[in-house]
Amino acid sequence: MAFLSGRRRKVRLAPELDDQDLGKLLKSLLATTKTGMIATTDLCVAQISRLLAQDADDWDRRSHRMSVLADYLSATQLARAWATREPRNASALVLHTWTQVAHGRTQGGMEDASGAVDACLRAADIAPEDPTPWVALLGVARLERWEQPQVFGVWNEILARDRWNREAYLNMLSYLTPEEAGSRIQVLDFVDALRARMPANAPCAGIELTAQVLHYHAVLARGGFEALVARNHWSQTAAAAALDRAAHGWAQPGFLRHAGATADLNLLAYALMAADRRHEARPVFETLGGIVTAWPWQTAGDPVTEFEQAQRRAGAGV
Repeated sequence: MAFLSGRRRKVRLAPELDDQDLGKLLKSLLATTKTGMIATTDLCVAQISRLLAQDADDWDRRSHRMSVLADYLSATQLARAWATREPRNASALVLHTWTQVAHGRTQGGMEDASGAVDACLRAADIAPEDPTPWVALLGVARLERWEQPQVFGVWNEILARDRWNREAYLNMLSYLTPEEAGSRIQVLDFVDALRARMPANAPCAGIELTAQVLHYHAVLARGGFEALVARNHWSQTAAAAALDRAAHGWAQPGFLRHAGATADLNLLAYALMAADRRHEARPVFETLGGIVTAWPWQTAGDPVTEFEQAQRRAGAGV
């Protein structure tokens, strides 16, 4: 990732993170749809297709772009229109399914899960080396609460194509939580197995810390006395060790190079502040240069406001 100078920049939500080409596309899509032109769909599809064709075999970047575009387009029919027009286009099929998953997360389920599964399998047949059809299918499986043997079957297909796919690991982590289809023990086993063999700067490097933040949030959600002492979570051995490992390397220039690195640095800044390790958080905020991700900041309120307040506290050291 391109590291920013310590100069203060405007704090802003940026789902594209530091992917400038993706950011330009999102702005262009917004401007194009506002024109109301008859050819709007054609123009948007052409722009999306062009971006997804760039570095098409960079699976990490491709998965990031698919995820961001799916969230951005989830309230529109654009992805559906593209898939309908080009039923043999793997990118169109995957984006359509991923968009359905993003929409389904807000609705509590999918409107046409079987159609989404079929689209994923067709995309996988068209582009057999591409992991993103299987990542999209994992999203369907998670949302539809498939049984674990089925989910792990999809999971293995992803690993065979992209060993450290960040989006896939995030989906599996959430699927294995007690809030979804697993247990705390399964989460711990999943994280331990990953840490034992994963390179420290792999695209999925944030999974261990993500698991700790999810557990921290679960404690906060219980309310009462547990919520009042939730900060103690970060002094426990496993949580402190996970935070130590992330704080030691992530903010070093050039250490994290994957597409979601800025999101992981937001996670690190948040966790350091939650643990009251403000001096360590300061350089992380400087590296971020004001780029904010909605999660995990939105847990306590408006993410931009929460980020700004935490950044000021880190800078003041109080």
